[in-house]
Order: sequence, then structure tokens, then C-alpha cells
Amino acid sequence: MVDMKNVNVHYSSGVDALVDIDLHVNDGEFVFIVGGNGAGKSTLMKLMMREISPSSGRVFVNGRNLGTLKGNKIAMFRRSIGVVFQEFRLIQDYTVYENVAYALRVADSSAKTIRQRVPYVLNLVEMGSKARQKVKELSGGEQQRVAIARALANDPGLLIVDEPTGNLDPKHSYELVGLLKEINRCGTTVIMITHEHNLVRYFGGRIINLDKGSITFDETIGGSDYYEE
Repeated sequence: MVDMKNVNVHYSSGVDALVDIDLHVNDGEFVFIVGGNGAGKSTLMKLMMREISPSSGRVFVNGRNLGTLKGNKIAMFRRSIGVVFQEFRLIQDYTVYENVAYALRVADSSAKTIRQRVPYVLNLVEMGSKARQKVKELSGGEQQRVAIARALANDPGLLIVDEPTGNLDPKHSYELVGLLKEINRCGTTVIMITHEHNLVRYFGGRIINLDKGSITFDETIGGSDYYEE
């Protein structure tokens, strides 16, 4: 699903954002990527989305060598993955239904597909009852769920989620990660980027820690029965 070999990212400012990254994520995995500010998490995400290219090394996602993609093939590749951004990027004056449908229209889906797919993904994230409500009227947690539904609209094999709990209280953070775990159990590979170490320790699983652009920890740990607020 994701394969990085000897990847380095060096910015013109002189910063080595990623250093000698070797990373493999199998189909169906759920992976937490953690690290402090400046650790390289955002750069890693941009590589997986093909927003940037590595200074050296190779990046494969969904079997594609991202270094060889050009022009409209980049746009086509991005439709094969789902991304949930920290700031949601929803259209505030659109309804919940319209926001999800928009992602399908951009991908040239048929009207029939839109009618079938939008209710399905909204029900999956428990937002079906608010399909006709405008996004600007929703809480932060509800908007996050709509963002996840939109990312799932085109049935991606890989879902990348950036700091999804940053603006949520502990209770809703727990519920949201539980939702992502359920999506993963349905077959979608999930990579969640977060700084919430307590949440990661609670759920357990595969944890990858970045520090100063390098992977310092890549292990699978057991979960906890206690969540520290």
C-alpha cells in the first residue's frame, strides 16, 4: 500500500525534513504516526499525497511510483486515496450531502452512483440524519465526521487522516478514533497522523515515531484499559 525506500527530503532553507526513511505499510493496516512539531509528519503526508517529491529515494503508494507521475496522472492518483485534513476543508455553505457529493462529481461519478454512495458513507460515520443540514451549523466533531465521509466517497483503499482530534475533547477524540478503527476493520488501510500520545497508548497497534526527520520507533504495542485526559 505504502512503500518508501531511502527517502530524503531537503528543503532549500537548509532543513532536512526527512532523513533516510524506509517505511512499508501493508494493505489493511492501521498505523499511528506520531512526533512533535517539526518531526517530519506533515512532510511525510505530503509525500504520500504527491504534493511534493523526495529529494532522493522512491515513494510507492497503491502500487504507483509517485516519482514518475505527471500532469493529470497526479490528479487521478489522488482520487485513489482519501485524505482528511486538520482544517477539514469543507464548503461551509453547502449541506452535508452536497459536500460529499462534490467529491464524487469531481471524480466524474454518475448521478446514480452519487445517490447511492453519499447516503452510504454518511450513515457509516453516523451523519445520515444531518444530510440536509449546512456544514456551518455543525459542531467541530460533526464536521470532522463529514470530512471523513467525503474522504471515503470514492471508496479509497488508503485513508490518510491528519491530526483528527486536535480540536476535540477526550470523549469525542476516543469516539472518532473508534470510528476510524471500524472503517479499518471494513478493509480500508488507515494512516493517522497525531500528537496525542495518550490516545495512541490507549488504542495501541502499530506506532511509528518521527523525530527530526528520522523514524526512531516502529513497533506494535498493546492497548490500555485507561485513557488519560
